[in-house]
Order: sequence, then C-alpha cells, then structure tokens
Amino acid sequence: MEKDGRPSWDSPTQFVLACVSYAVGLGNVWRFPYLCQMHGGGGFLIPYLIMLCLEGVPLFYMELAIGQKMRLGSIGAWSAISPYLGGVGLASVVTSLYLCLYYNILNAWSFWYLFHSFQPVLPWAECPLNSNLTAPIEECEKATPTQYFFYRETLNISPSIEENGGIHTGQALCFLLTWVLTYLCIVRGVQSTGKVVYFTATFPYVVLFIYLIRGFTLHGAVNGVKYMFTPKMEELANPNAWINAATQIFFSLGLGFGSLIAFASYNQYNNNFQRQAITVSLINSGTSVFASIVTFAIYGFKATVNYESCLERTRILLLNTFELAEDRITIDSVFEWVEKLNATYPQQFSEIADQLENCNLENELDTAVEGTGLAFIVYSEAIKNMPVSQLWSVLYFVMLLLLGVGSMLGNITAIITPLRDFKVVSRMSNEVFNGLVCVFCLLLGLGFTTTSGNYWFTMFNDYGATFSLLFIVLIEVITVSYIYGIKRFEKDIEDMLGHRPNWYWKIMWTVVSPLLLIIIFIFYIVTYIQGGTPTYQAWDKEQGKSVVTNYPVFGQVFIGLLLVSSVSCVPLTALYVFCRKRKQGKHHKQENSLNAVSF
Repeated sequence: MEKDGRPSWDSPTQFVLACVSYAVGLGNVWRFPYLCQMHGGGGFLIPYLIMLCLEGVPLFYMELAIGQKMRLGSIGAWSAISPYLGGVGLASVVTSLYLCLYYNILNAWSFWYLFHSFQPVLPWAECPLNSNLTAPIEECEKATPTQYFFYRETLNISPSIEENGGIHTGQALCFLLTWVLTYLCIVRGVQSTGKVVYFTATFPYVVLFIYLIRGFTLHGAVNGVKYMFTPKMEELANPNAWINAATQIFFSLGLGFGSLIAFASYNQYNNNFQRQAITVSLINSGTSVFASIVTFAIYGFKATVNYESCLERTRILLLNTFELAEDRITIDSVFEWVEKLNATYPQQFSEIADQLENCNLENELDTAVEGTGLAFIVYSEAIKNMPVSQLWSVLYFVMLLLLGVGSMLGNITAIITPLRDFKVVSRMSNEVFNGLVCVFCLLLGLGFTTTSGNYWFTMFNDYGATFSLLFIVLIEVITVSYIYGIKRFEKDIEDMLGHRPNWYWKIMWTVVSPLLLIIIFIFYIVTYIQGGTPTYQAWDKEQGKSVVTNYPVFGQVFIGLLLVSSVSCVPLTALYVFCRKRKQGKHHKQENSLNAVSF
C-alpha cells in the first residue's frame, strides 16, 4: 500500500504480467492469423512490424506514462489534465462497458465446449441422428458436424436477429459461471488480480508450445507453415494491408479502453514504464506470430485432410464408374487417371463430369476464416481428426478460456478503477462494489445468451468499440502533444524516470502517430459510408450455411447509438463543464456585487 492510500502492485513483474494477460487475448489467436492469410502470409509481417514501431509502442508508452503520473483511472487522469477532457475518460469507460457486456459470452462458449470435451466421442465429430434414428439430422448433413454443433447445439441460433426464442439455459449458466470467475479474480482489486495474472499470462504459452509440437507432427502441417512463410510481396502495394496492420496493432495492445491507464495507476511513481511498454508490446506481437505458426500448422493439417478426402471421393467415383480394380488408382495418381480416362472414354467421362470436384490444396489454404468461425469451428474440426482428440480439445479450450479471462481482467478494471476514484464509491468495500459491477454486466449481458444473441454479439463486436477507440486515442495523443504540451509531458517523464524521452518518442507523439490515426479514422468512416446498409451473417438451416442479411431498421438505429454514445461523452462533458463554470462565474459576480453594495 502506498503512502497516499492507493493500492499498488506487489512487484513490477505483476504489472508486466497483468499487461501481457490483458493485451495477449483472443485476437492474437483468431484475428492475426486471418490477416496473415488474407494479406500474403509472411509479407504481412512487414507492415505489421512497421506499424508496431510507428504507432503501437509509442501510444502504449503514452498511456502508461499518463496512468503512472496521475495515479488515477481514465476519468480522473484526463480531468486532471483538463476538466474539459473528463469526457475522454468517460468515453473509455462506456466503451469498456460495451466490451465487458459481450466479451464474456466468448468465455461462456469456451466453458460450453470444455464441458462437452469430456465424452468418449466429441459431440461435434459426427452428426446426431434424427428423431426416427434412421439418418443424420438434415441440417447437420447440409452443413458440417462442427458447424451444426456451434450454431444449433451451442447457440440454438434463430434464423435472424428479428426472431428470438428466449434464453438458452445452458449458455446462461455458462455465462453466469464466467462472471463468477471474473468476480473471484478481481474481488479485492489489484491484490487479487496481481495473483491471478501469474497463471492467466503464462499458462496459454504452455498450451501453445504443446500445440506447436503436436501441430508439426500432424500430417500436412508443413503445407500450412510453408504457406504462412511464403510472402506475396505484391500485397505491400495494397493499402488495405497497411490499414489492417495498423488497426490490428491498435486493438491488440488494448489502447483507448482505459485499462492501461488503470493498471499503470497502481505502479510505484518511479517505476520504469518505458522498458515495460517496449517489453509488453514485443511480447504481444511475438505471441501473434507464434500463435500464427501454430494456427497455420493446424490449417495445413485440416486443408490436407480436406484435400485428400476430395481426392478419395474422386478415386472412388472413377473406380465405380469405370469398374476398375481397387488398387488401380491411388490418391497420388488421381489426376493422372482423370486425364487418361477422359482421353480414352470421353463419352462415359462426360456423364460424370458434373460430379467431379475441383480438388486443390492451394484453394483449401486460401480459405480465410476469422473470429468465432476460426476459434470454434475450424479448430474444432481439426481437433476431431487428431488422435486422443478429447485431450487436445480440453487443452485448447482451457487456453481460450484463460486468454479470455486475462483480457476480461483488464476490461473490468477499466470500469472499476475510474469509478472508485469518486468519493461516493470509494467509501464502499472492494468486494461489494466489484460485485455490483459484475452483477450489472451479467444482467445486461444475458441478452447474448438468447437464440438471437449471436447476432447482437456480432453487432457489438463490429460497431461497439472500433470507431470510438480510434476517436478516443486520437484525442488522447493530440491532447498530450498540443494541449497539455509535449514539453510538460517530457518533464513529467523525467520526473518519474530520471531522463527525458528521446527524439524518437517525441516525433511519434507529435507527428507520426496522430497522422496515422487520422488516416485510419477517415478510412473507417469512408468504408462505413461506402458499405451501404450494414449486414450480418444469418444462419440458414435449410441451406446449412450463413447468408448475408441486411440489418433491420431497429438494428441500424442501434448501430448508430453504439457509434455515437461513447464518442458523444467527450463534447457533452466539455459542454457541461463549460456551463457549470459559466454559472459559477455569474454566481461569483453576483456575490461580489452584493459585497460591494454592502460595503
């Protein structure tokens, strides 16, 4: 406990682990590999690492410095810089609240899959039988067993966002469990969190390393890894690759939520946050690359299995059609036999031409999947084909759960810390106040466990944070550089570290980072406007696949509210402070006039 009564981390290691646990999350596992796949494999690392140096590390450093200097949460810290900027902190709290509402449903899904992993046969390994026990369920046959388990068993998803069949009891119980776990991790504030991060920040690396070893022993894994490290350099000329690299760095480090400011506010005043900012940023990016190698090994295995299954179906079709001996055609000679039979029996071959599949390993590897599709469908499909699949399933979903819980600790701290800086709240015990915040988020988040909850999850994930975070961090860096003043900020850093930041940091804060943020912000707005009516992926059970659907009017209105609600905190708070000061000024003038008359 510090002299000013503010709790503090037991050691700098705890702080670093808390930042790593928060920053290294599900996005490292399911977003970064997708971007690598979409933008030319290893070639994407070039814009990614450049953006890390130009944007990621400097802004991470800046937020840690603000938190450590002010020793307050986001609202208090920005209000201390200028009363008119309290809305920046409030916007961070609102954005973190949105994130907390839907992020824990991912952990609920991880619990759901984890519990279902303890079965002799994984439930997503094969299609269940229909009510007559005569054939597989039609929806599952049209989709795949892994898709059916996710969309029907896990979500019991409705056909659209407009149809709601009530709360999924199993999901609601898992969601309750995730919030109980979250509460236990933060029950005593930083004292509890500081102990938990030793596990949440390290164990996922153990699982990733085990998966790396296992991944490289899987058949076809080398195809995926080769695909990742074969750069398509032409992607460097694609502006989307650079924008996506900058955006990934930005969100992966968790900038703008207020979590880093909150964590840093519990540091010793002279803690070396510069070294820690560089360390955590490099660990976070290194984890993304490490996780991608594991993911591409799994990709390679899955793609090879699908490719060889396609070849096997073609082989059997040829054997049956042309009445050949079983051993005449092997998987390796399928293409050779296709050409030979087409040339020898053109008429007979033309009859089966429409049944022949286009088996192509490159196409299988090119199929890019991100988000829940990668985490809960692609990985599950790969796991079911592994020997002792239950073990690998348990390990994988424990890892996902820990990554999710680690990020949740930062998200919930970004709400609790600024609120506890208010005198009214500071009188309440940690146990009571933290419990009330968790119960509040639990009750509001129950909507995500309904049959249409996945569509609302997608809406919050797509529109709840991106726009507001870009705006928040842009205001932050402009405020520090040009309102608070870069010279004054340098002096604060010198006061804490004993030396001023060098030219690199100053150029990034005053020129490069603001410019990049403005470009990304404008790009986001233009893309949103050009995109037309917002759409989502609705599950069509008749086709057994997701179909693109326009959001209804109420959905579009809600998206507008999500975009505006947190951002509007900044001007509204500034207007409130201005009006209050003006009113106080008039009141003081009246008092002075009365005193003069009395005199």
